[in-house]
Amino acid sequence: MAELHYLRHFELAVHRTNKVALRTLSVCDQKFMTCFPVCKQNQKFNLKLYIVPIKIAAQCFVARSSVGSLRPGEKGPQNGVGATSSYPDNYQSMNDFERQLQELFDDIKQMIRMGNKNDATDLLKANYEMVNERLSGGAKGVEEAAVLDIIALGFMAVGDFNFVGSLLNEMKEVVDTLKDDAPRLDSILMHMGSMYSTLGNFEKSLDAYQRAIYIMERTYGKDSTFLVTPYLGVAKVYGSDRKAAKAMEMYQHAITLLESSRGTESKDLVVPLLGLGNLLLEEGRAKDAEAHFVRVLNIYTSLYGQIDGRSGMAMGSLAQVKCAQGEVDEAIHLYKSALQILKESNYMPVDDNIVEKMRVDLAELLHAVGRGQEGRALLEECLLITERYKGNEHPDLVTHMMNLATSYSQSKNYVEAERLLRRSLKIMTRQMGTDDQSITFPMLHLAVTLYHLKQDEEAEQFALEVLRIREKAFGEDSLPVAGEALDCLVSIQTRLGKDDSELLKLLKRILKIQEKEFGHDSEGVMVTLKKIVYYLDRLGRRHEKFPIQRRLSVLRRKYKQMVRR
Repeated sequence: MAELHYLRHFELAVHRTNKVALRTLSVCDQKFMTCFPVCKQNQKFNLKLYIVPIKIAAQCFVARSSVGSLRPGEKGPQNGVGATSSYPDNYQSMNDFERQLQELFDDIKQMIRMGNKNDATDLLKANYEMVNERLSGGAKGVEEAAVLDIIALGFMAVGDFNFVGSLLNEMKEVVDTLKDDAPRLDSILMHMGSMYSTLGNFEKSLDAYQRAIYIMERTYGKDSTFLVTPYLGVAKVYGSDRKAAKAMEMYQHAITLLESSRGTESKDLVVPLLGLGNLLLEEGRAKDAEAHFVRVLNIYTSLYGQIDGRSGMAMGSLAQVKCAQGEVDEAIHLYKSALQILKESNYMPVDDNIVEKMRVDLAELLHAVGRGQEGRALLEECLLITERYKGNEHPDLVTHMMNLATSYSQSKNYVEAERLLRRSLKIMTRQMGTDDQSITFPMLHLAVTLYHLKQDEEAEQFALEVLRIREKAFGEDSLPVAGEALDCLVSIQTRLGKDDSELLKLLKRILKIQEKEFGHDSEGVMVTLKKIVYYLDRLGRRHEKFPIQRRLSVLRRKYKQMVRR
């Protein structure tokens, strides 16, 4: 059975959403992030931050976690918080400055959590104006870099990536003037590396990370676990830049460091093991990836037990590997076990995106093996949860309704599919307007459903509207036009008995786009050529029909040979 198109569409959408969330986390909230820079040695502190009076009982987001914390025999930082000997005259000033930085970012995070993004932006801009005045006056010390760092991280959390780019340019100008022994410069560089990576500037990201590694190796030694964080950052950059071999090497460096320091069953190994496993999975090496996911599951099970939420999450990851290997029954079992554990442990909210994706992945698998009713139950659960937590008109409902409509269509329940698609289209039109290309997805799906219900006139109107919007958005010779809209329109108008010559024009238009996008010998081209031959024959245009037939015969022989091989 063909996979559900809209299930896959949703999976990709959730994947993109998760990636954005993880990227924000990686520069703002990850517990293994190192401390922010705090001061220059022997400098007076007169850089005052604007901080709103919001008190928050939150864990210090810049504190080192177990990945970067000291263990017996490890070499520790020589300056910064806790190393008062480096700052004999300025310890209180140093603490005050770091406290201000922390309070500022805590306030920003609290505003964002409460939905007050405009207030957060105003606070960030106020601090930017303050530090910009100092930069204009020629001050380019580690304090200015630290404040710009906080402001950039704040704008990342707000989601204003455009301004982050210009902030990073200013930060680079400052850090390029700083010596490698400037306090906490390594932390600023790692944040810069992460932000550059999020913006897709991989070259500058690597430069920042590599300088941070150079500083940290000199400060803590090449065997220090403090190197794990920048190693993981570099691995992520290489992975995003499609340099899988280099990314795997960096993940392995991080794993080796942690194993030698923490042992082979340390929970600190989970992050690099998952990173390496996911990369191997993306590279089509599911068998190699499996060992890493199994190891993560064993670590969590050993530390927290089989019914802990962390073990459930690890089961979900392992299920992806089993699915990639074609072990569908095992994947279904793992997904079901994972979802049950997550539900009973209350480890994650029921409306969490990761849990939602797990349900959709399982639903897709169940449909693929002919257990559509079970799969539909999961899709209905997704819809109900989204309605409960986000309301009956929220745009996030659309994907779930389209997934359900696809499921109902596969089971020939076109009436229920039509109801869901009309509701989807209504929500999207209200949200996006009548000319936005995103509304063409439920609209085209609705046209196909109405075709199956033999409501051809209305189906034609929707298909023509999809064609109009997509031509305007993508161009008349684009794949979204030929691949779906025109093909759907031809099928509908054929049954409506429209003029054969007009249908032939549409098919030739489809052929032209397919040849451009997929090549003259693609399978899609072969299917369209068959239709063209049919209409040429109906129109009695034999002089045009025979060359097309010869071309079609050549393509058929080619595909038969490919099948034999």
